[in-house]
Amino acid sequence: MGRILTEALLDGKAISPSSMIITNRTISKAIAIQENYPSIQIANEISEVGKKADLIFICVKPHDVHDVAVTLKPFLTKGKCVVSITSPINVEQLESVIPCSVARAIPSITNRALSGISLLTFGHHCDEKWKTSLINLLNHISTPLEIDDNITRVASDIVSCGPAFFSYITQRFIQAAVNKTDIDVNNATILASEMLIGLGELLRKGYFTLPTLQEKVCVKGGITGEGIEVLEKELGNIFEHLFQATHLKFEDDLADIKRQYTI
Repeated sequence: MGRILTEALLDGKAISPSSMIITNRTISKAIAIQENYPSIQIANEISEVGKKADLIFICVKPHDVHDVAVTLKPFLTKGKCVVSITSPINVEQLESVIPCSVARAIPSITNRALSGISLLTFGHHCDEKWKTSLINLLNHISTPLEIDDNITRVASDIVSCGPAFFSYITQRFIQAAVNKTDIDVNNATILASEMLIGLGELLRKGYFTLPTLQEKVCVKGGITGEGIEVLEKELGNIFEHLFQATHLKFEDDLADIKRQYTI
């Protein structure tokens, strides 16, 4: 997600490459980004980013955020802002380690296409200047949405995990078509992909809501109706089970991470 966020911000003209400094513990990954954006700066150490940058995004796994924050801390003056992109770390935990403005900004892979939602939660002591700046920055690549902490997981499931869930469902949809008819996987993939793009455009432009779209396509006694009946019978509580599973994993992550913070 760090690379996706970097490339989206640059392609969305949110920031110029020369104004951005990046690092990675596998430095070759940072160099690979620089090949496409030659004027981007590369730091060999996290501390160098802390010294030079005013707005710092921490794009690491949840269990690694604390160590990165501690490394950054000596270089964080009050006027700087640190943003974590991972859902299990809340802003109160960040504020217990970091002496400047903090926020959480959960991106989506859809942001790489300068589309979709990014989820924002601001620390209690986050400067209003940084709140405005972050909203403006993320507005170049997404629709920023400020959320309460208590819906972080479900919002992330929909916005951030959702593309993977619906990609899997679409692949199963395609494979079933291939298994049961004479269509080949390449043609089925093209048709399904273009259908999804068209569906997104219908929703984006406001021609239909999800229920009214279904009503328009699903003629009573028609073929679509037969298919909907199968879905109603066989889907059962699959999505309820999905959210139960993600929330259970989230609770486990929260319990493990809580030990790293003093609050």
